[in-house]
Amino acid sequence: QVQLEESGGGSVQAGGSLRLSCAASGYTYTMGWFRQAPGKERGGVAAIYISSRGTYCADSVKGRFTISQDNAKNTLYLDIDSLKPEDTAMYYCAARTSAGGGAWYDVDKYQYWGRGTQVTVSS
Repeated sequence: QVQLEESGGGSVQAGGSLRLSCAASGYTYTMGWFRQAPGKERGGVAAIYISSRGTYCADSVKGRFTISQDNAKNTLYLDIDSLKPEDTAMYYCAARTSAGGGAWYDVDKYQYWGRGTQVTVSS
């Protein structure tokens, strides 16, 4: 069983920065950040393979979003720079415990989800 708890969201002005954190308990193989804006589907933002530390990032946020992990603290981070109003969404941390199949952004491949943290960007 894996438990995930996000924090760090908030209301910021465009151009600002945020660091989202996800405290995890239990073994994970891959962890990712997803976001969902009102009326839209949940989509992958970035992911990291825990053992290899290989990272993936959606093309739409490359250069602004950085995913990282602190194994000692069992914490996943998402650093967001140059925030835009279109980044406004609920951000979720997710984990999968095996390789399985599918791409890093496949929502259905992640067994565990946090409750989310809201990010609101004003222009």
